[in-house]
Amino acid sequence: MLNPEKESKKVEIHLTKTKIRELNITPRDNEQLVRNRLAKKISGTYIGLWLLIAEHLRLGTWDLLKSWTGKEDRDIEPHHALQIVNEAALCVTGVRIRRSLNYQGFEILNGLPYISTDKSIHKLLDAHTISEAKEMQIALGLLRQVRGDYRSNKFAFDPHRIYTFSKRIMPLKKNISKNISKKCLQTFFCIDIITGQPIGFTIGSSGKTTSRASLELLDMMESIIPDGGLIIADAEHATVEILKKFYETENYEILMPLPRRKKLIAYLKQLKYERKWAGYNFTTTDYKLGKTKQAINLIAQRTGEIETEYQYKGFASTSSYPNKESLKMITEDYPNRWSIEEFFNFEASMGWNRISTMNLNISYGKMSLALIAQAVTHQFRKKLPKPYSNWTAKHLADTVFHGIDGDLRVKNDTIIVTMYNVPDILNLKKHYEHLPEKLEKEGIDPRIPWLFNFKVDFRFK
Repeated sequence: MLNPEKESKKVEIHLTKTKIRELNITPRDNEQLVRNRLAKKISGTYIGLWLLIAEHLRLGTWDLLKSWTGKEDRDIEPHHALQIVNEAALCVTGVRIRRSLNYQGFEILNGLPYISTDKSIHKLLDAHTISEAKEMQIALGLLRQVRGDYRSNKFAFDPHRIYTFSKRIMPLKKNISKNISKKCLQTFFCIDIITGQPIGFTIGSSGKTTSRASLELLDMMESIIPDGGLIIADAEHATVEILKKFYETENYEILMPLPRRKKLIAYLKQLKYERKWAGYNFTTTDYKLGKTKQAINLIAQRTGEIETEYQYKGFASTSSYPNKESLKMITEDYPNRWSIEEFFNFEASMGWNRISTMNLNISYGKMSLALIAQAVTHQFRKKLPKPYSNWTAKHLADTVFHGIDGDLRVKNDTIIVTMYNVPDILNLKKHYEHLPEKLEKEGIDPRIPWLFNFKVDFRFK
């Protein structure tokens, strides 16, 4: 049995004397140290994060991390990756917060007796390529598709710029024309516009155009949701290259506004419109876009009652729907694309509102792991009553994951997590007390592989 206190004492003393959080310890030493810590009991304020263990088991997080790292249960690398995921769930920013995580149950949650150093995390992320991060996103997306997180056949594409203070020489960009240009990392996200859940993302660079990054995202979409659907984008995606690709794609269609250039506005003014309701007129026609004269389906709208105050807007579409369906697309479907802005407002603090390095391997890996954190947090949030289920990621992390006192102790093959003074209105007792039995009823093995096959149960006092 791997719990001899004498054998683990050497490594523990060495960790304490040298004041180093991390050593190149073996998987055997790692397990001994974790078991030794649990035997002594642990108190802390990060106990709330242990609630996500059930959601990790339901999602299959550990298998995703093992696949990405290429390692097995006893290896250290998947544990380090799990730390990145749980840090994202905590919305951790800054060195000061990271240092406070130790000795409060957070490190044990990851199956480690220490907090992994920045150097180790950097080394882990840098060792994995962009293609591996994309493969992890696709695997996660397939799991979420099966779980019903993508219920509609309508999706939103949107660029998301993350400003950085990197000292690298790089092109400057801005979100709004009136803003000052800054260094930033350009990303492109796709979400389900009904559930608001992310499907995946790509990262742009000075050597990658919006069209190329968007088409890479479409390739990922086809792998995750092969049945297809309608993708709603903004004017930044209105390029001949993107439209041509969508015309060639069988299962996906795209709808996006065209840039309000003088040539387009002049063309829209000469069209004959059908009055739909007061102040709104509509028509569809063909339009040749760009220097290549690519013919596209144009949906046009004119708003206003006074001729001198008419406003015109054109939409490019690869759909061949009749007028009635086209009208529904721009009046009902298109407004829903703003749900992606709600996603950034509510979830960006998990790792998509800051960037620590322009190393693309690291950025892709870290932000892809944050998608796992968002997925399990979403599953947890669904168990909360309103208005708590509508809390932002940061508010949820501060209030529940890092706002509840508790302690850990081992009883036989189960880690008992005791949580104190949890508001009854959160309804956590119903979902997490007697957790092993609940998981078994769902057909899920309650043993936790990254915690050396311990089970976890909760007590609320």
